[in-house]
Amino acid sequence: MKRVSNVTMRKRLVTVFILAFIVFLVIGIRLAYVQFVLGKDLVDKAEDSWSRNITFEPERGKILDRTGEVLAENVSAPTVMVVPRQIKDPDLTAEKLAEILGMEKDKALQHVTKKASIERIHPEGRKISEEQAEAIQALHMEGVYIAKDSKRHYPNGDYLSHVLGFSGIDNQGLMGLEAYYDEELSGEAGSLSFFSDAKGHRLEDMADVYQAPTDGMDLQLTIDSDIQTIVERELDNAEAKYNPDGAIALAVDPDTGEILAMSSRPSFDPENYKEADPDTYNRNLPIWSSYEPGSTFKIITLASALEEKVVDLENDHFHDSGSIKVDGATLHCWKRGGHGDQTYLEVVQNSCNPGFVSLGQKLGTDRLFSYIKDFGFGEKTGIDLQGEGKGILFDPAKIGQVETATTAFGQGVSVTPIQQVMGVSAAINGGYLYQPYIAKSWKDPITGKTETATDSVMKRRVVSEDTSEQVRYALENVVAKGTGRGAYREGFRIGGKTGTAQKVGANGTYMENNYILSFIGFAPANDPEIVVYLAIDNPKNTIQFGGKVAAPIVGTILEDSLRSMGVAPQKDGPEKSYSWPEEPPEETPDFVGMKKRELTEYYTTLNIELSGEGEYIIDQEPKAGTKIEAGSTVRLYLSENPPE
Repeated sequence: MKRVSNVTMRKRLVTVFILAFIVFLVIGIRLAYVQFVLGKDLVDKAEDSWSRNITFEPERGKILDRTGEVLAENVSAPTVMVVPRQIKDPDLTAEKLAEILGMEKDKALQHVTKKASIERIHPEGRKISEEQAEAIQALHMEGVYIAKDSKRHYPNGDYLSHVLGFSGIDNQGLMGLEAYYDEELSGEAGSLSFFSDAKGHRLEDMADVYQAPTDGMDLQLTIDSDIQTIVERELDNAEAKYNPDGAIALAVDPDTGEILAMSSRPSFDPENYKEADPDTYNRNLPIWSSYEPGSTFKIITLASALEEKVVDLENDHFHDSGSIKVDGATLHCWKRGGHGDQTYLEVVQNSCNPGFVSLGQKLGTDRLFSYIKDFGFGEKTGIDLQGEGKGILFDPAKIGQVETATTAFGQGVSVTPIQQVMGVSAAINGGYLYQPYIAKSWKDPITGKTETATDSVMKRRVVSEDTSEQVRYALENVVAKGTGRGAYREGFRIGGKTGTAQKVGANGTYMENNYILSFIGFAPANDPEIVVYLAIDNPKNTIQFGGKVAAPIVGTILEDSLRSMGVAPQKDGPEKSYSWPEEPPEETPDFVGMKKRELTEYYTTLNIELSGEGEYIIDQEPKAGTKIEAGSTVRLYLSENPPE
């Protein structure tokens, strides 16, 4: 037998030891790699295979008006989720769920027996009431969970609906501001994770993992709820009175571009948008609709002519015979026979088409259309809402004398209401064209602290302060002495312009007896704080004239809005001129101190109402010296004793 030497043995042992060391070293390195490098991923994967997640939706950010009044919020609406493998009696569980959720038992059974780690009962189990959630929890059914959830709630119904828009069942913004700012309003979902074995049974010795949702930011708007309420009220009244095909109203701050109010008819309830016609909620008319503006567009022609100094309102004259010929075409004035000799201030007051044609001719095609573009027409304003239109201007290559002439008085071009409001705001605010906006700031939903705020964006200056002052003066005279007298309000200096635009039919020709009647007004005329545009589409059973239909409504909106804004009445504006059958207002007499029997000898066209008992008149409403319309009521308060 061959003997192995000690030297050989030692070599073999060393070799074995080295090999063993290498093996253990490799294993150690591998273990260390698994432990320290792959460990977290492997644990996460293991936990994923054991864990079951219940999603907790974040609270969608609220939408507020400029003062903090809630316009869109969330209300609790839990969701039912099931873990099928934990359900011991699927048939009974399905029966109970079907009864509470108002669904077929067979459909509920499909959910509770589905081969899934977690099953959400959709749609019957989505956004359920608190009463339904409590009824399910009271049954203590294994494998059935109630996940926290919410749904969008609009406390004012169809108020501001086109602007706010709405969100879907998964709280995703679908229309309006809800869609435009969906990312900021949505937040991030949270979850509750529990652990189960391969058969789906809950592992009681492993702690649940809860990740809180991150709520969305609150959005504060430029909207003034008081003004919005006034606008909504007046549109409702107009709809009831005139049964129009549609109506639009828009109010802005001319010095910032902030949207103060915006609404249109027909409207819809954002919580029940599925019941509304998609054509209604898909079209936010104040920014989407595009049509011939009519005479409201004359403000742009006027501002351009004044800026270029091609006309003097007081000293230059124009004779209106009722029509004007341009390159073989005859363009008519709305007044048969014309207005005769007028100053250009009277041309504006009378909304004389031939007079404005002459202004367009004085400017010339290039200058007129250059100003039209500078005032923002033909391009989107950039408002932070979806679906904005940009209107239609004549192709520069196809503009001739007739196109220049008709454009000067608002025919043949197509503009949006938001373009008109911003363009007119530039004409009367000193010449500055602003970008309109509706998102004022973003607030932390917990602290209410403002995180970011929106700054006004001034695009460019279009005309000078001197031109702007002349435009304001002319348009205040339109309301006091011209076609806009329906908007006149005693004590509130209002400027504005009427518009009566014939609608174009599907065949490209003008429709008979079908007009869009509009008025754009601002106040106070000497220092504008608000601009309001109103358009009534094809009102029924009335004279088709913007001064008769739209102007009075805008006058009411402006007066009530100015009172809401705390703007004091003024007495230094121009006096209104009256024409038959209008009657001028009269000053309320001073009745205080008179005796009751003396009223029989006092002649007045006012209605007198007495309140109280006694012989002496001690107070009255309205106060003496207040101008009120003929036939208005004055209430007198009586007492046994004379006033002190």
